[in-house]
Amino acid sequence: MYAIIETGGKQVRVEVGQKVFVEKLDVEENKAVSFEKVLLVADKEVKVGTPYVEGAKVTAKVVKNGLGKKIRIYKYKAKHNSARRMIGHRQPYTCVVIESIVA
Repeated sequence: MYAIIETGGKQVRVEVGQKVFVEKLDVEENKAVSFEKVLLVADKEVKVGTPYVEGAKVTAKVVKNGLGKKIRIYKYKAKHNSARRMIGHRQPYTCVVIESIVA
């Protein structure tokens, strides 16, 4: 059984027991979180929402909140020696483990 949920502006395919990295959620570690925006649920039959499946819910447990790998951003303007700088960015994330899918 799997489901497609919407979180953080992205669509994620999840299964029970799967570890998923999603955009940062405002939930503490070892707490439960539920995703109400379920787009599709597939078991023996497929239920597709318009836009969401009514009565469907995916519950998960937050494993950790963290920051992703640092990416380097280099700003550069041609023919201007003073217009060069390097900055970095680390995207925050939340790691969750899917516990159940209710359709």
